[in-house]
Amino acid sequence: MKLSRRTVVAGMAALPAFGIIGRANAAANLKVAHSSPDASLIQQAMLMFKEEVEKATSGNVTVTVFANGLLGEEGPVNEAVGDGSIDMGLGGVIDAIDPRLNVVSLPFLFDSFQKVHAVLDGPLGGKLKAMAPANGYEIVGFLDSGFRSFTSSKAPIVTPEDMVGVKMRCPPIPVIIESIKVLGALPQSIPYGEVYTSLQSGVVDGAEPELRDFYDAKWFEVQKFLSLSNYVWTANYWYANKAKLDSLAEGDRKAVMDAADKTQAWFRTAIVDSYATIIDKLKQAGLQVNEVDTAPFKAKVEPVYATFSKEYGEDLVKEVRDAAAKA
Repeated sequence: MKLSRRTVVAGMAALPAFGIIGRANAAANLKVAHSSPDASLIQQAMLMFKEEVEKATSGNVTVTVFANGLLGEEGPVNEAVGDGSIDMGLGGVIDAIDPRLNVVSLPFLFDSFQKVHAVLDGPLGGKLKAMAPANGYEIVGFLDSGFRSFTSSKAPIVTPEDMVGVKMRCPPIPVIIESIKVLGALPQSIPYGEVYTSLQSGVVDGAEPELRDFYDAKWFEVQKFLSLSNYVWTANYWYANKAKLDSLAEGDRKAVMDAADKTQAWFRTAIVDSYATIIDKLKQAGLQVNEVDTAPFKAKVEPVYATFSKEYGEDLVKEVRDAAAKA
């Protein structure tokens, strides 16, 4: 049978519609990248997420996890998720999404995980998530990077005066760099994957790590002193390329978000439990651990709030401080 030109054109015009339906229901893979080691709590969480997603979607959505900075450090991964070359990422370097997300890392803002989680589960958490879509991202969860303290290879840090002139590694997060600078140390922005060798070789004297990372990445092997200050809480923001999520079938997208919620809940319990034993493990490894009186440190960091009120907006900084105080 000979088809008319009109019939052929109409048939061709119909093809893309079938293609779109096919893509929406076709198997999809999510590439997830982070910088934490293979044995880290973050990696355990991502493997749990993988299992939950693949089970809930009957394998229609698969997850491939790249740990240990295999696809790049936090900054490049953040940018790559934005351009769609990676589907999901985790980390504290999130300027490509919105620098204002760092507002939760202002110094001495929180003093417990419970207060952090209460704030992030409330209106403020919703406001932070709403900052992402305009730049092509979606925040699927807030995983704790945790509370950060001071370490040194030279001497214990007990007062702010002990920090003067100390070369201290910091992540490339402006609010952390400014906090360390105000406290008198010399901040050195060094990528996560280079920290161990930088501490080992003396490129820097110390660091201000989160305890879980400090232990998982074995930085304690090249430091002598740990001063418990909990001066900053930082997030491992868990974010995705919004277009990628939106390309999933509706049921699959919901399964991914439900799996993220379940993983976040598990992680929160796991990190709190891990803090109960990690300090003892560090002591057993030979680290000298001391607590600090945080009052003199708090007194020195108020200029950090003034600086970032100008950058993030006075209203946002006040909202965060008020929410933390009420939590």
